[in-house]
Amino acid sequence: MSYELTRGGDIDAVAGVRSLRGAQRVGWQSAFVRRLAVTDAIAVFGAVGTAQLLRFDGPEDPPLAWPLPYEIGYSVVSLVLAAGWLALLHGYGSRTPQVIGAGSEEFRRLVSASLKLFGVLAILALLFRIEFARGYLAIALPAGLLGLIAGRLAWRWQLRGLRADGHCQASVLVVGSPEAARAMASAFTDKPDSGYRVVGVCVPPGAGADVETVGGASVLGDDRSVLEAVRRSGADSVAVAATDHLGPAELRRMAWDLDPLGVDLIVAPGVVDIAGIRLNHRLVAGMPMLHIDRPRYGRAKSRRKAAFDFCFAAAVVLSSAPLLLAIAVAVKLSSPGPVFYLSERIGRDGTPFRMIKFRSMQTGADLAVHELIAEHGGNPVFFKVKDDPRVTPVGRFLRRYSLDELPQFFNVLRGEMSVVGPRPQVQREVDAYDGEMRRRLLVKPGLTGLWQVSGRSDLSPEDSVRLDLSYVENWSMVLDLALIARTIGVVTRGEGAY
Repeated sequence: MSYELTRGGDIDAVAGVRSLRGAQRVGWQSAFVRRLAVTDAIAVFGAVGTAQLLRFDGPEDPPLAWPLPYEIGYSVVSLVLAAGWLALLHGYGSRTPQVIGAGSEEFRRLVSASLKLFGVLAILALLFRIEFARGYLAIALPAGLLGLIAGRLAWRWQLRGLRADGHCQASVLVVGSPEAARAMASAFTDKPDSGYRVVGVCVPPGAGADVETVGGASVLGDDRSVLEAVRRSGADSVAVAATDHLGPAELRRMAWDLDPLGVDLIVAPGVVDIAGIRLNHRLVAGMPMLHIDRPRYGRAKSRRKAAFDFCFAAAVVLSSAPLLLAIAVAVKLSSPGPVFYLSERIGRDGTPFRMIKFRSMQTGADLAVHELIAEHGGNPVFFKVKDDPRVTPVGRFLRRYSLDELPQFFNVLRGEMSVVGPRPQVQREVDAYDGEMRRRLLVKPGLTGLWQVSGRSDLSPEDSVRLDLSYVENWSMVLDLALIARTIGVVTRGEGAY
């Protein structure tokens, strides 16, 4: 089935339909880019200026050591270095609207540009026998990188807050089959910080004949009337989900026809929960291909991860010893029973182990669990209930801030758990696994993970499983560090815990 844009006249007339939302998007994006440019300049000039002051013990301007007969002071070197640094940041597209505000590509380009600059300096120094002061460069590079990253993070946090309130978002029209469009629309809706707000959906002819909404968005037509849907919805982006109705030629014509309107075209490859580190774009026979690396199960079981887990757990236990003692006293005095609660959990490869927690419930609470499961729907997987009557007052506080889980660091030291990993589960939950869910058992369970920073107990069982499988397949040490940092914020705010 061929694609064609519904025309109400000449394409030039339709081009005048550029929406107010589109103009607003260009406005806030331009303002955001200007702010990034200002903070980048402050970070770069501040770094090279600080390097000069610290290396030469004050505002002195010693000459650069090079073979030419005329003299150049380090003030000029700092100005040239800063200008070149900012030029490379611009040349690498670190402030383009497509990468700013979300994802890791912005930081990758920023780091690449910075390292390229100092690599060029090293080559120039070797070729032309220029002797840069090593201390000067050793201060300028890390200071500049830290300043650049801090500035980008500060603006990103502000942008995330604005997007959560419905501002600074691109309005997007989703095109695709009902199932694919529903998944894409739900993904955009569930993550407002991605910067997209769904304003309509177009589905193949006949697929939406008896459907008025898909994924919470109104069906505005079929995939042959995209231009009319753009005009009606005021969308400034069109996102094409997986569909058999639009081939390469139709997508190319769609891009041509949307270009005069200033409307962006986004094409989803039809894969989910694949980390960017596993994706590689390349052209094969003139066609854009997305190469997906194999899942990273083996790396998630590496010695490097085990060594990190042991060192991190040891540091936490030693530094939090007074807190552990205070919690133990509070648990003992608040209700009769032992201080610790030992629960059998299923570890890697289905091996059971005794997980240690501070007791947060009344003694014998396990005897009532089957009655509670039946009372709240009978789903044994990821069973949690708000206002659980078995939880003690002290236990409720400990659970809110995950303090009851601190003794699990001893499980990490014993090699039974990891700092970051899938959610540890009991035997009844594992017994309910299907073939897909059992892949969670390929790695050690963790104290925290994607489930912990994405909603904790508020997550549905399906979302919890999806996040755990995504972690298992996409593991990296950078991901572990990022999840630990995010966990600190989530736990401090007490979000989604009960």
